[in-house]
Amino acid sequence: MTGLVEAVSHRGTHSFSKQPRMWIRLLAGLGVEGDAHLGASVQHRSRVARDPTQPNLRQVHLLHQELLDELETRGFVIGPGDIGENILTYGLDLLGMPTDTILRIGAAAELCVTGLRNPCLQLDRFKPGLKAATLDRDEAGNLIRKAGIMAVVLVSGEVRPNDPIQVLMPPAPHRRLIPV
Repeated sequence: MTGLVEAVSHRGTHSFSKQPRMWIRLLAGLGVEGDAHLGASVQHRSRVARDPTQPNLRQVHLLHQELLDELETRGFVIGPGDIGENILTYGLDLLGMPTDTILRIGAAAELCVTGLRNPCLQLDRFKPGLKAATLDRDEAGNLIRKAGIMAVVLVSGEVRPNDPIQVLMPPAPHRRLIPV
């Protein structure tokens, strides 16, 4: 399974939106160089307040362009980096990947998928109603979180728009993604 990098973003402050860039540099064990969420231990302010020694399982946020296309049909026009993602992808079923999936991006970078991004109230502060638009239910009534996935950096490297993304599935049995 392969896809493409549509856009890349980062921001050095704890702002909701990130700034689109020509490239980003991923640093093994840390995250996106220059991003406020860079670090081996948790960097999200609410999590730091609870326990600053937790490992940072949210070093890189990936979001699928297909979600932005879906949201646009519902009246939400959202651009790259607007809802905090570092890497906007195209052509991958991010939400269908199991935990520990490896993503090889560009010439060298590798990520390990850790879990789902849990949509939060910041989405509604950005655009009213957006949080609900990123949630759904399956046929059995189970909650579906569509706001992307989180990963940690295994191998450093630069990532640019149009870079290929190769998906390497973990050994079975697969564990479904849960919020991290």
